[in-house]
Amino acid sequence: MRNNGLQIVEVEKDLGVKISSDLKCSQQCMYAYTKANRVMGMIRRTISYKEPRIMLSLYKTPVRPHVEYCSSVWNPYYSKDKELLEKVQHRYTKMIINMQDKAYEERLRCLGLWTLEERRNRQDLIEVFKMFRGFSKVSLQELFMLDVNSKGTRGHSCKLVKTRCPRDYQVLFFK
Repeated sequence: MRNNGLQIVEVEKDLGVKISSDLKCSQQCMYAYTKANRVMGMIRRTISYKEPRIMLSLYKTPVRPHVEYCSSVWNPYYSKDKELLEKVQHRYTKMIINMQDKAYEERLRCLGLWTLEERRNRQDLIEVFKMFRGFSKVSLQELFMLDVNSKGTRGHSCKLVKTRCPRDYQVLFFK
C-alpha cells in the first residue's frame, strides 16, 4: 500500500478479539481464560463471605463477560478450547459456600446457571431467529439456505440446510 510493505503477523487483536493467521480461536480462548482468572483471583482474595447471591452477581458482572465477549465471532470449535473456558465457571462455582462438595452439574442447577457452551449456542440460535424474522441487518440468505424438500420438514417450510464446509476456516466461524 503506497509503496509500504505489509507485515505478516501470526496474531492480530482487533476490537479486543485475537484472530490468528490460521483463523483458529485458541489464542482468544486462552486470552479470555487468563483475563477471567485474574478477576476471579481478585474476588477470591477480597471477598471473605462467599454467599451464593453475592458471588453470583460478582460472577455475572466482572468475570463472565471476559469469556463471552464477542463469542459469536470466535465461538470455540475444538473441545480443548471449550473445556478451557468452562474451567472458569467450574472453578468459580467451587468458591461459593456449600458448593465445594457438589458435582459441577449439580452446582449449576442449584445456582440456576447454564454451561458456557449452552449460553453460546443459545446466542447463536437467537441470532438466527433474528435473521429469519428480519430483525437483523444480516439477511438469512447470506448465511443459510431454506430446505426445498418438503418431505423432511414435517409440515413447515422453515427448515434450514447446513451446507458442507470444504475448508477448515468455514467450519470455525458462524457461516
